[in-house]
Amino acid sequence: MRVVHVVPDLHAEGPGGALVDLAAAAPAAGLELAVVALGSAAGTRTATALRRAGTPVAELGLPPWDPRAVPRVVAALRQHGAEIVHTHLRQADVVGTAAGLRARLPVVSTIHEIENLPAGRGERLRRTATIVARRRFVARTIAISTVQRDRYRRLGGSGRNLVVVRPGIADPGVRRPTEREQIRRAAGIPDGPLAVSAAPLRRGKGQDLLLDAVAALPPSLDLTVVLAGDGPLRPWLTHRVGTEDALGDRVRFLPRPVDVAGLLGSADLVLHTTRTDALPVPLLQALAAGVPAVASSVGGIPEIVTPDTGVLVALDADRIADAVVRLAGDPDRRARLGAGARARFLAEFEVGGWARRLAELYAEVLAER
Repeated sequence: MRVVHVVPDLHAEGPGGALVDLAAAAPAAGLELAVVALGSAAGTRTATALRRAGTPVAELGLPPWDPRAVPRVVAALRQHGAEIVHTHLRQADVVGTAAGLRARLPVVSTIHEIENLPAGRGERLRRTATIVARRRFVARTIAISTVQRDRYRRLGGSGRNLVVVRPGIADPGVRRPTEREQIRRAAGIPDGPLAVSAAPLRRGKGQDLLLDAVAALPPSLDLTVVLAGDGPLRPWLTHRVGTEDALGDRVRFLPRPVDVAGLLGSADLVLHTTRTDALPVPLLQALAAGVPAVASSVGGIPEIVTPDTGVLVALDADRIADAVVRLAGDPDRRARLGAGARARFLAEFEVGGWARRLAELYAEVLAER
């Protein structure tokens, strides 16, 4: 079954990064993938990794909303013999759906974010138009979490052609103690318990709340906290850590780029205090590595972090600090939760299962036509 994924770009943080893992698992599920990036993918690690996996990548190199995009995507669909078009994010949804209709191919679209309820009249009209277009022209809309599906139903008043397909990631395996030590040593991380946060350093991801919680930790607690993400808030966060003694003695930032998956696998616990998230990849990576998490109980996070895999907390610095203190000081509990995390990953979030679930959905869509 030949499926062409249409994305705005191939930045590693976007859906293009997840497609690298999917491309490796696709053949076993009976899928042949190709990827069309509306912008330029030249020089990106994602494009290189896709090509190494045998997945063709078409780089259109167009600016956003360029009118040439639709005919060029149609040409790419025909070139790769597409049977299904799968779109990701708003620009690609519009262009990919129009191209699919022109090529007379069914379109599947994934929602990657949990959108807030529209505030202004213009935003409500735009959201309504988007929902109407999805119902009319898209064979299936994929939500990546049940909370996302429920939010969409409340916005649109209907769940027609709306399904939940949770994504997966490649299995990195569990790090041996010697590997953990090597990763920490290479990153200049001191000995002792380690907590890692790998969320992007941008607004809404809760690093300010995380630092408030770290500042509230007792000085006697032996714990190093590493912020491994990157983003526009890094200078502000670095400045705050450098000017507060309670943070400067405990918090580290790593040079860019960093092997996030490897670092998470070497941690004793993972921190994720975002204010909203559909299904954050760093928590999936923590599950895969068998590392328990302390995470905010928002969005789709409770579908990843359960009482058997970690600790869910409210958006409150003192409660986050309390959860960290209890988990950091209890290695037996961390071991139990880590084993539960690993088992949940293999059952629910391993990329081979994701590929099979998508293949079943695509076959259902084609059968309807």
